[in-house]
Amino acid sequence: MAAGGSSKSGYKLVVVESPTKAKTIRKFLGKDYVVESCMGHIRDLPQSSKDIPEKVKKEKWAQLGVNVEHNFEPLYCIPKNKTKVVKTLKDKLLEAQELYLATDEDREGESISWHLVEVLKPKVPTKRMVFNEITKDAIQKSLKETRQIDSNLVRAQEARRILDRLVGYTISPLLWKKIAYGLSAGRVQSVAVRLTAERELERLKFRKSQYSGATATLEKSGMSFEAKLQYVNNTRIATGRDFDPDTGNLLASQSVVMLDHAKAEEVLAKIKSAPFVVDEVEEKPISRKPAPPFITSSLQQEANRKLGMGARETMQVAQKLYEQGFITYMRTDSTFLSQEAITAARKWISQEYGGDYLPPQPRLYDAKKAKGAQEAHEAIRPSGATFVHPGETGLSGTQLKLYEMIWMRTVSSQMVDSRQKQVSVKIKSGDTLFSASGMTIEFPGFLRAYVEGQDDPEAELADKEVKLPALKKGDQPKALKLEVTDHETKPPARFTEASLVQKMEKEGIGRPSTYASIIGTIIDRGYVRKHGTALVPTFTALVVSKLLNKYLPEYVDLGFTSEMEQSLDHIADGDLDWLKFLKQLYQGPKGLKSLVEKQEENIDPEDARSIKFDQLPGVVFHVGKYGAYLTSKKDGDKINASIPDSEAPADMNSEKVDQLIEQKLHGQDSLGKDPETDKNVYVLSGRYGPYVQLGENDEEPKRVSIPAGQDPTQVDLKKALQLLELPKTLGKHPATGKDVKVGIGRFGPYVVCEKDYRSIPKGQSLFDLTFDQAMALLSAPKKGRGGRAAPLKVLGNHPALEEEIQLFNGPYGLYVKVGKTNASLPEGETADTITLEKAIELLNEKADLKKASPKARKKAAPKKKASPKKAEAAAPAQKESKKAVKLRKK
Repeated sequence: MAAGGSSKSGYKLVVVESPTKAKTIRKFLGKDYVVESCMGHIRDLPQSSKDIPEKVKKEKWAQLGVNVEHNFEPLYCIPKNKTKVVKTLKDKLLEAQELYLATDEDREGESISWHLVEVLKPKVPTKRMVFNEITKDAIQKSLKETRQIDSNLVRAQEARRILDRLVGYTISPLLWKKIAYGLSAGRVQSVAVRLTAERELERLKFRKSQYSGATATLEKSGMSFEAKLQYVNNTRIATGRDFDPDTGNLLASQSVVMLDHAKAEEVLAKIKSAPFVVDEVEEKPISRKPAPPFITSSLQQEANRKLGMGARETMQVAQKLYEQGFITYMRTDSTFLSQEAITAARKWISQEYGGDYLPPQPRLYDAKKAKGAQEAHEAIRPSGATFVHPGETGLSGTQLKLYEMIWMRTVSSQMVDSRQKQVSVKIKSGDTLFSASGMTIEFPGFLRAYVEGQDDPEAELADKEVKLPALKKGDQPKALKLEVTDHETKPPARFTEASLVQKMEKEGIGRPSTYASIIGTIIDRGYVRKHGTALVPTFTALVVSKLLNKYLPEYVDLGFTSEMEQSLDHIADGDLDWLKFLKQLYQGPKGLKSLVEKQEENIDPEDARSIKFDQLPGVVFHVGKYGAYLTSKKDGDKINASIPDSEAPADMNSEKVDQLIEQKLHGQDSLGKDPETDKNVYVLSGRYGPYVQLGENDEEPKRVSIPAGQDPTQVDLKKALQLLELPKTLGKHPATGKDVKVGIGRFGPYVVCEKDYRSIPKGQSLFDLTFDQAMALLSAPKKGRGGRAAPLKVLGNHPALEEEIQLFNGPYGLYVKVGKTNASLPEGETADTITLEKAIELLNEKADLKKASPKARKKAAPKKKASPKKAEAAAPAQKESKKAVKLRKK
């Protein structure tokens, strides 16, 4: 926790959620303020039985953490990792003359402030300060316009938390008993699982259709262009939308002609010598308006499409940008821009692009929030009265990319429309009709600053244009080439994080501030896995969704879940009694508790753990202790076969089923023998994916994973032997003389030297990796647990603690570390200028001898222990403590 401001008593204490936010706000406050971080929520419902107080452990409702027998009173506990935080805040409050609660301006932020008051029990004036951005003007304004804690927002957040606990802790045990221990259900997460599972079943039902078309490459005035066959004998040819996805047949309602490859060739043969004559030319001016500035959901979708960032990563990066003062608050449902923001954007547009790109009047976006919105009242935009250009922020990596995207989207939202000209041409040849389309950008407008789905607007403008030569009716362009094109229909696409967020937003499921955690949860709990950008549901997701759909349909129903969200919004507005709402939902003959108890008797565990597909008769898929497996009959005998985790349910077909069964019965056919050992070489599939194996199972065979993206069916003996050479020695480390090796493991390809591992970047072939490239990877800082990098440098030993002082570059900037004590470098200090003496001084200010080594503690401990009364009267943490003075002198 960081502290800042005056060292004298009688200061004003400001509490925020994070050290980064504290550091940024501190810059805008005077010496009379001390800013402290509470590190998020300081108390919550119990997470395990260890957290439950002894006095209530025997109560029936204790495991729920909610006293359902007494007005749904929540049982709040302070987690062990927050006890020190609470103690520090209480100590700070003893010397404070005022308390300012500066948590975020949403339900959760309001709830954190309420919990702080409940725990700290301040005896000084307490004020709630709120702001939408962390700038000097915004902070100073919020100090002048403080308010009381909004009890409606607090009650709504509390009701949401209690509701989630009741649903999760009531339904999850049912899944443990009937399917598998450790599974979880949730008010919103189970609906998200249902959406992905139903899409997978749609893909399974899908029947592929194949059809053909034709293209003509034509030329006029030295410019070639492409035209597509549309009609034959005045009948439209079939395209993908004309087929039934469940049967693969043409829809009965469509009056079209389907061409296969042979028929398409016949059509082209008939017009081989016929002229192509322009029958109709239509030009139509069109304009496009810029997209509004980002709200939470659109930011998550666009970051996923453009930057490949997941919803959780997007919100984590946006949080850092907000806390550092670069953007406004990132949880919002409103596209509204303040007058300050509009002025900043228009000023930049005028200076950079000129008056032609600036509309006469500002573009005003709806100030009203979306239905059910509970968050901040302005769009996500660069903060301040002047937008800091991305190149001048000093940001890097994902923070820079996301800030640049927010910056461009905000600026473009205040620019003029783009003007385009669309040209449609119909060309006849014999009894066929072809069409060609073109589009030219007459004036780019906002596209000059921002193109949705593209990273470089300047480079992509040209790609959006499709130019045609000047054509008029009666023209006869020359045919250069006639070609048959073959097509097949595609199954419904699996959800990506972007499309799942879009679907949940459309259906009113969850709220934008929860989308990231929902998607993160269903991935972490094993309900879906990511394959590229696609969210692929597992067999576990399918059986859980089946059980809930059959026995608790309301709790995975889109409409019911949306109604619950609206009820929570009504509580936030003060229009609905939260206690009445919870009682109606949970208690009574139709309540959740009674419903689960009743349905538990009707659920057969064996049936609950399995699922059948109509497309694969005679095959049953199960979820077991060690993963998914299938059962089928072979020659009258029942056979069980494991299904690799990498297999998607919708990709299972009769061929794959037969392959898994054959592999279980007879093992895999050998690719051949290894010439050196004369042992058989196999390609096999395990729970964690395909691999090659040298030797038989009874002789501890060598196994090597097949790299991701490599089709196992394409692995021949030569390729398998190449894989079995791994790990392969590339050379000797020049400093240690030890082997530098390249290999592949469960988590991908790597280089290693003396147990020092580095991952090989995606796109780099491990077989083509040179010794110099391997050394470059080994020389780079190693990513440790939690993503922490190796130290940039070691400054020397701390004279008292006798441990190394290391310099790190963390997510919040440079800091020094000794033992478990960290200290951020002050502004202006760099990796080149920081000295050992300065580092010792910074660490001494935050030293905690209780955490020092026994030897160091013995050397540095004071001879006399301070009395409790003197300890309570100690100066605030900003002032160097007596312990720190002794440690520095030592």
